[in-house]
Amino acid sequence: MDRDTFRPGPLARVELEPANDRWDLVFVRDLRHPPEKVWAALTDPDQLAGWAPFLADRDLGRTGDAVLSTVDGDQSHPAPARVLRADRPNLLEYTWGDDLLRWELTATGDGTTLTLRHRVGRPAFAPMTAAGWHLCLDVAAHLLDGDPVGPIRGAEAKDFGWAELRDAYAERLNHG
Repeated sequence: MDRDTFRPGPLARVELEPANDRWDLVFVRDLRHPPEKVWAALTDPDQLAGWAPFLADRDLGRTGDAVLSTVDGDQSHPAPARVLRADRPNLLEYTWGDDLLRWELTATGDGTTLTLRHRVGRPAFAPMTAAGWHLCLDVAAHLLDGDPVGPIRGAEAKDFGWAELRDAYAERLNHG
């Protein structure tokens, strides 16, 4: 796809659930690819580099320590991570700095329902987090379709509708 014509798709299903003293943003997307293919996009460092908000220093498909480096333009900010669960191709759970991410993959006919639970510190972070994952997962869907857009990370996301997505998710999360 021509990057200049890329626009975000429809809003995902989202909820905000209390999780001890923090909150889980629950973000659900349907993808047209089987769980095994989606799993590879979530764990393979080369595929992650094509869509994720970070670069991984190793394959995330096995438990243990890792480094996930957030990228913003030519700046890279490494953060410690730890893969806690890697049950291929159904469940991937890891820490990223202070956050906990849990990816659940459920086969649905020809595709996969992808449920991301991203633990955030405050409800106010949820719309921003949802907007970021929305753009990343739209890019991931194009990559899985064989029609790569290239990663949209950091401040560049503002050029691709991030603020509008943030506001739309804020509305959806505040009013159910």
